[in-house]
Amino acid sequence: MKPLLRWLGLLLMAVLALQLFFVFRIAAMAVLVPESTSFQRSEAWRLLSEKGRLPWRQQWVPYDHISDLLKQAVIASEDDGFSNHDGVDWDALEKAWQKNARAQAQLAKAQAGRAVTAAQAGKKVPVRPPKVVGGSTITQQLAKNLFLSGERILPRKAQEFVLTLVLEAVLGKQRILEIYLNSVEWGEGVFGAEAAAQHYFRKPASKLTAYEAARLAVMLPRPKYFEKLPQSGYLAERAGVIATRLGGAELP
Repeated sequence: MKPLLRWLGLLLMAVLALQLFFVFRIAAMAVLVPESTSFQRSEAWRLLSEKGRLPWRQQWVPYDHISDLLKQAVIASEDDGFSNHDGVDWDALEKAWQKNARAQAQLAKAQAGRAVTAAQAGKKVPVRPPKVVGGSTITQQLAKNLFLSGERILPRKAQEFVLTLVLEAVLGKQRILEIYLNSVEWGEGVFGAEAAAQHYFRKPASKLTAYEAARLAVMLPRPKYFEKLPQSGYLAERAGVIATRLGGAELP
């Protein structure tokens, strides 16, 4: 029994030490520019492994040098309650949970129907998992990008919640948005608002128009996909919708 308790104690100490490490890292971000995020490092390794080179665009710019239109567009598209919630949008999470549950139920029903038909024909039924809808806020996305992997497992999600609360408590909304806009991915090897504005529109992030800002915001869930489809009808249509909502997006 004693060895088990000893191991449990060591595990608890390791977890607490890790949390303190995260707290110190986040506290430093209140005054220092983050050198890189966990996601950026994994992307750099992937690019080097696949291409043998590192095409990389990123330039940190202060909060005031990023167009308010882009800030509003990102909030309107990604997290319309950003300025008011505590880091977690519980209503959005509940809606995402319900939507995923319905999608899973519909998939199971469809698979059951196809299984009967396939069994009669002596064939196997391919399993296609439903698209998972997230309810993550900007702060949660930043917490994941800064420190964590993209795995959808419970321990990782629990750690994300803890980091989200620490980010909100230590940094505040404006600094969170500043770090997010300077580090988020906008294409293969394209990170941050300044690099994205130069890459797609050949202008600084401070000079973006409402439609350009909306277009960049709509790209965020799938930046590498939309980078390859500049003429996407969905991208243009959705950007037009977001551009009309900028006035209702509250800045921190």
